[in-house]
Amino acid sequence: MPFSLLPRLIFRRLTDLTPAFLKERGIDLLMLDFDNTMLPYTSRIPSPELLRWIDGMKRGGVRLCVVSNSKKAKAAGFCKAHNIPCITHSKKPTGKGIRQCLARFDAAPDRAALAGDQIFTDVLGANCAGAVSILVKPIHLHNIWLKLRHLAEQPFIFIARKRRIT
Repeated sequence: MPFSLLPRLIFRRLTDLTPAFLKERGIDLLMLDFDNTMLPYTSRIPSPELLRWIDGMKRGGVRLCVVSNSKKAKAAGFCKAHNIPCITHSKKPTGKGIRQCLARFDAAPDRAALAGDQIFTDVLGANCAGAVSILVKPIHLHNIWLKLRHLAEQPFIFIARKRRIT
């Protein structure tokens, strides 16, 4: 699949995505990055908005699966508590975790999307796997390394917005 650091879609927040928007584009499986996409790195407590969003996605017929590079128990514990399938140690941007998820759901890549906050892992991984890449703004850039990474991503975000990739 194509090597590209340009997200197909850009949203301010994960919770701005709706089942109707995804269904209109033929997407019925939404893979989710966890840290800084769903919850800040520094918190274990989901916002009420996130919990309503998860419920709305499920009711809207969108299958959810967290695909996280994390090796910590935080993502798996959250997913277990909220009945969301989870793949950790996914090794994004390599396709390992993404391929596992697609196989688990018997989903074609073009009917799946991956939403995450990082271009060099989430967007690149989705694009290389043939899934729709959705970039969301990181929830909280709490240290210098996250801020520097985000700064390095800005040219790709600018180009993607200018091209209006959809």
